Amino acid sequence: MTAPESEPAVKPAPPPPVHDEEALTLLRDGTLEVAGRLVEATNMTLYCSVKLGSRSAACVYKPVRGERPLWDFPDGTLAAREVAAFEVSQATGWRVVPPTVYRDGPFGPGMCQLWIDTEREIDLMRLVKSRNPVVRRMAVFDAVVNNADRKGGHLLPLPTGHVYGVDHGVCFSVEDKLRTVLWQWRGKPLAREAVAVLAKLERDIESGDLGRKLRELLTLAEVEATWQRVRRLLDTGVHPYPSEGWPAIPWPPRSRAIRAGLLAFAPCAR
Repeated sequence: MTAPESEPAVKPAPPPPVHDEEALTLLRDGTLEVAGRLVEATNMTLYCSVKLGSRSAACVYKPVRGERPLWDFPDGTLAAREVAAFEVSQATGWRVVPPTVYRDGPFGPGMCQLWIDTEREIDLMRLVKSRNPVVRRMAVFDAVVNNADRKGGHLLPLPTGHVYGVDHGVCFSVEDKLRTVLWQWRGKPLAREAVAVLAKLERDIESGDLGRKLRELLTLAEVEATWQRVRRLLDTGVHPYPSEGWPAIPWPPRSRAIRAGLLAFAPCAR
């Protein structure tokens, strides 16, 4: 095992527009009202408002019925994978995924995620190529969840310096499908912080609350494969290399326009 690498201290993630627990309650129990559709998204992705009493927020709602069939992921499972990614994010303490729940909505069950307004002045290409330790956390997270679609447009930088990641529907395959634009740390020793977090994840998946939650959202084989990926990262002590049998970078690259407000307000047939 390679000795872990030290790195500058990373500031804790700032609170989202609503506290996580409040956001989850709002997303889970609030009334959803569809405002428009994000037209560049591959699957049906609806921009909504959610209200509960005096609380309200913007959110993204992806109904299962709007998921496009994929050859390498079972039909109707993408929403649950997005929620599973949030649960892993919470378990790391890094909060790299916005609050996300699985719930019923105007077009049936699906995932609902808090909308995050980004810092639009930040150059995404520069951020993607940077050695930013917050982005490095995202690279470790992606290796754990086996993210097959980490595009630059899926990074949401905030003015505070925190970075969220979105669009985790094609994660948790039992096969090695890591496709990402964040390969700058490939083969580099994991940071000490990452090693500590991975050790905690290993325990939480094997016998803790995270394992229970993941088994409700994924197949047993997918949960076991997630544990194995964590174990492999700990055994090697380095960021993974691209797979020899799988494309290293997602294609086609998506722009940040999906999250920048390109909404179509055409009605959606129910």
